[in-house]
Amino acid sequence: MLKHWTTHSEYIAFVSDSVSRFNPSQLKRWHSFADSFEKLSSMNLDPLAELLAPYYSNTGRPAIHQAELFRSFILMMDQCSLSLTSWTATLASDDLLATLIGCSPDSLPPLGSYYDLINRLWLRKYSLDAADAKALHPYPKNTKPKSAPGKNKKLPNKHPGIVKKVAEFIKDNRAFPLYFEELLQEIFSLIAIVPSVELGLIDTSSLTVSGDGTCVHCHSSALGNKVCDCKDNGIYNCKCNRKYSDYDASYGWDSHLGTWFYGHTLYMLGTYNAQYKLDLPLHIRFVSAKRHDSVTGLVTLSEFRKINPTLTITNLCLDSANDNYPTYNLCKDWKINPFIDLNTNRGKPSTIPDKITIDVDGTPLCHAGFRMVNWGYSPARNDRKWRCPLKCGKVDKCPCMSDCSTSAYGRVIYTKPNWDVRLYTPVPRGTDEYKQIYKNRTCSERLNNRVLNDYHLHDMKIHGKKRFSFFTMIIGINIHLDARLKAAKKDAS
Repeated sequence: MLKHWTTHSEYIAFVSDSVSRFNPSQLKRWHSFADSFEKLSSMNLDPLAELLAPYYSNTGRPAIHQAELFRSFILMMDQCSLSLTSWTATLASDDLLATLIGCSPDSLPPLGSYYDLINRLWLRKYSLDAADAKALHPYPKNTKPKSAPGKNKKLPNKHPGIVKKVAEFIKDNRAFPLYFEELLQEIFSLIAIVPSVELGLIDTSSLTVSGDGTCVHCHSSALGNKVCDCKDNGIYNCKCNRKYSDYDASYGWDSHLGTWFYGHTLYMLGTYNAQYKLDLPLHIRFVSAKRHDSVTGLVTLSEFRKINPTLTITNLCLDSANDNYPTYNLCKDWKINPFIDLNTNRGKPSTIPDKITIDVDGTPLCHAGFRMVNWGYSPARNDRKWRCPLKCGKVDKCPCMSDCSTSAYGRVIYTKPNWDVRLYTPVPRGTDEYKQIYKNRTCSERLNNRVLNDYHLHDMKIHGKKRFSFFTMIIGINIHLDARLKAAKKDAS
């Protein structure tokens, strides 16, 4: 455990003692921060002391204010302050805000300590980060693609074979290289996910997880910054090497806006709590904007399972970008029910008998072209029964009623799950149960909106995957704290 760590009980005692000495004017203003204090007081940072101990030296000047720095970051995003420089200045001039993070006005951590914490939690050698910030790179480093698929159309995967390779990599339990955000994800799990599980906000008995990627536009130029003196010599279109303020940024496709963007992709896993109507993030990952979601989805799912081994996923809801056989096969191995939107460009699998005509989602079609009715699964036969839609009351009349079957029960077709793992999922596509569970995927879109707009990540003038990952982790903790506050108020009412 860190030597100078301020425990949670010491923090509560400090705030109580400070508030007891407030004058009436200060007390009146203190009440306006009631929700912020409720959030901070419900966040016990003590488990972090042991987790972070190996990342600090046992010799030299001891580190101080680590817990206060964490609370300061949480309060910073809670108050929608988008600049560390302005936030530290605000703290220095506001006794109440300083009290909220557990500091007296004369003992606030300096600005450098904030950046040191961000750097320390990013598992990459500092020398490499420094090289990225100062190194010159060939121009152009990033080239905007010329062709575009169109609005509301997803970019196809240029390397579809890579998904299978990634899935095999995961099955072999191999560690992904360049995994610099692992400590951030462990912190998020310890401070956000574990307490939410203990409070019953996350359903561990039947956990439904949704995943989706969103575009994060960065505030830097894809053209880089000139450091040469060509302009002074009258050369305006030089191709000299340049600095790039956001070395990790690249061009990606924004299907919603139908345009290319320069920045990063934020991929999150989340879950929905129906009782309190809460959207809770479970895993946060920043990747290159040009990486396809089919790859990111597998990597993110694998990381989440390793960091949170006690959480068993029952249902997984993804969009059509993840409609590939390696993903379905992994779900089958991990006993996860996949709910993945179909890519309609695929044809009928060769493993399905020619005598059976199917719809795009694998549902058998009768002779008249109507979708047959799911009539349950038989474990003994390992098949699923489908009945005549006319006899089941789904259609009023059928032109083939006299030629199809003379049985009062109607025509019956059986399908087997091993014909195609993609079409014949454990929960049959097109059923009410499937549709009801798949509705949970919208929580991913709402979480993306909370991160980018409610907590203004898009408005922050930050650069680099390291800063984006750190502040999104802080935002994710805030969302969990908001959820605890909302649940507590609902229970009290």
